[in-house]
Amino acid sequence: MTYSAGNIILATDYNGFASTTVGANVDSIWGTGSTNSGYGQSTTLGTVAAASTVTATNWSALCSRITSIAAHTGTAITTRTSPVASNLISILAALNTDLTNCNTNRGNAVSSGTEYKTWTGSSAKTTNTGSGTSAWLITFTHTVTFATADAARYFFNAGGIIKCAFSKTSTGLPADAEWNDLAGTLAGQIYITGGAQTINGVSYTGTTKINGTGTPNTLATTTGWYALTGTPVTIYQQNADTSPYTGQYIRIQASATSTVLTLTTTWVDPGGPAANSVITGGTDTASPFTTFGTAPATVVTYIPPETTNLTATWGTPTVAASVA
Repeated sequence: MTYSAGNIILATDYNGFASTTVGANVDSIWGTGSTNSGYGQSTTLGTVAAASTVTATNWSALCSRITSIAAHTGTAITTRTSPVASNLISILAALNTDLTNCNTNRGNAVSSGTEYKTWTGSSAKTTNTGSGTSAWLITFTHTVTFATADAARYFFNAGGIIKCAFSKTSTGLPADAEWNDLAGTLAGQIYITGGAQTINGVSYTGTTKINGTGTPNTLATTTGWYALTGTPVTIYQQNADTSPYTGQYIRIQASATSTVLTLTTTWVDPGGPAANSVITGGTDTASPFTTFGTAPATVVTYIPPETTNLTATWGTPTVAASVA
């Protein structure tokens, strides 16, 4: 690239920054992009014909877009005044460095949108589960569905987060106390992002556990949206911590197509030494979510990207829940 002090600014210089440099250009971050790059914003820059003049308007748009990306990602950039019409266009200091840093930080977001807490179907098991000391399981299935493959990409690229939370507070049977401890104290919440991203000041790795006092038996920290396939993989398992219940666990398995994330959460009692492994049901956890009922529940919600600097090109994903 000829872009340096003392040289004439060519269309190829501008075009590289705006749209053509492989791996780091404004349009690949701001526009459609591919895989983990692209927010889907419509106001892309395009290119200037090779024989045409690069105008102050072109450069001003480029500066404005870099500023918007920096504002969304929390990237520190050089303070500069955008060129204006009729003025001589000068080299803009550190432009390549600023764009490179914005590209590196493109998955980060300084803030988030409002948590979406609505689903169809059931997220709680309101009837008792188990019989004597026999093995049992409860299966919670949640699907998060995006309108298109690109909408899913934009959601995760711009800082969208999927959240899984657990609860059980019903009492009355011997096994209830340990399950209440497992779901309400040990487990915490599990967050799924596109990959390693800093969102609203929190570092996420792909699959991230927040809160909860338990040390997971399994936590697939680097398995985010982009690591998932159609084959379910275990991203989280937390076992109970008190004998004779240590064989009991909560496990999340995740799989994905280009438009659907499927989370299958099993609460498992392998049976055996416990005098009575039956647990009580309780009251439902209703949608839209405000608070948990008392019954065993797994709730999946999501936190969309912010819309101060971006428009919601990811649409409104839907959540469907079932329990068996």
